Amino acid sequence: MLSRESSATLMSAITAFLYREARLQDEHQYEAWEKLWTDDGVYWVPANGADIDPERQMSIIYDNRSRIALRVRQLMTGKHFTQTPQSNLRRLISNIELMDEQPDDGDIAVASNSLIFESSLRDDTLWAARNEYRLRHVDGELRMAAKKVILVNNAKAIYTLSFLV
Repeated sequence: MLSRESSATLMSAITAFLYREARLQDEHQYEAWEKLWTDDGVYWVPANGADIDPERQMSIIYDNRSRIALRVRQLMTGKHFTQTPQSNLRRLISNIELMDEQPDDGDIAVASNSLIFESSLRDDTLWAARNEYRLRHVDGELRMAAKKVILVNNAKAIYTLSFLV
């Protein structure tokens, strides 16, 4: 069990990390966002519930580290019809929780809620989600080993999700 001071210091670092990730996503800073990942990172946005098996059932996104890099390269081409011009994005991060202070594998389990406002030529859209992270210290910095984004409406048709959630 971490001391109260150590736990507070860790929560401060986690909160700053999550806020930074949100800013990089909102500002379309894809290369900087990609650098937040570990070499074995997994980015997952399940469809039709939160507890599906991504190896057996459809997901909106289920990317390993090389697929994350490919997604970033594609976004950087500027050739996404649904993102011409790019959506204006702002997200709110709240309810940040340290889920496991001392996991066996050294990763830190964290969860938060997010609300993303997207303004595009098509419309203004709100995206609400529960985000679950596995964070890891790499060279003294926090990095994402896993991010699972559970969209509140993931059981419905999602018309266009062409930005980083």
